[in-house]
Amino acid sequence: MIIQFITDYLKHRLTAKTRHGTHSPFVYKLADEVIYDFTNKSEYKNIEAQRKKLFNDDSTITVTDLGAGSHLNKNRTKKVSQIAENALKSPKLAQLIYRLAEHTKPKSAIELGTCLGITSAYLSKACPNAEIITIEGCPETAGVAKKNFTDLDINNIDLHVGNFDLILPEIIAKQATLDFVYIDGNHRKEATLNYFKWCLPKITEDSLLIFDDIYWSQGMKEAWEEIKNHPDVTITVDLFWIGLVYFKKGQAKEHFKLKI
Repeated sequence: MIIQFITDYLKHRLTAKTRHGTHSPFVYKLADEVIYDFTNKSEYKNIEAQRKKLFNDDSTITVTDLGAGSHLNKNRTKKVSQIAENALKSPKLAQLIYRLAEHTKPKSAIELGTCLGITSAYLSKACPNAEIITIEGCPETAGVAKKNFTDLDINNIDLHVGNFDLILPEIIAKQATLDFVYIDGNHRKEATLNYFKWCLPKITEDSLLIFDDIYWSQGMKEAWEEIKNHPDVTITVDLFWIGLVYFKKGQAKEHFKLKI
């Protein structure tokens, strides 16, 4: 599995373009102003300081894993520092999620897979006036995330704990539209496609869906291909680590691969 992942990464690097190889005005602007905006924003500092605290936290929690699990550590009892090292999105990716959310300007954002809450915190800081709804399957992991939100003085996050398959449909039903959805959990083909299909009735042409770990497994690669080929999808951007899905009406259907 690891060898295949590395092979996929190398193939992506060889075939992906930069903003200068992108002929779509929409995607060029997205790349230029959002994806490749590497300026250091003031909101990053406190969240990254909190990440460092997690790296040094040797307390243990019992992990309840309702998804596809980890390639790195299958033990149920884990140190918080181990989870921080293996499961948290890198600063580069978490800050990209921040910029995508800031650019989209959602009234509400949904995240599947809170983990320790670092990416949730980035969403909160990117959209301080939005409601951030995040779902975590593991109660003890959610407890650590909640403490991080308190430490960071965050009060616009609504944290739900439980099975995505039960909680997500209820949350979607309460939303008028889905502006921004970040799916980072239960990396199985069937589950990923279900989450995508459940979102579709509330999608608008301003919506953004982000799928994490699209090269995680053969099943995830197949799910990504099905999502790309769905008739409602007009533009996708494959950044290897994540995939962006847009529904812009009047746009020709196009798929892009960009290096990050």
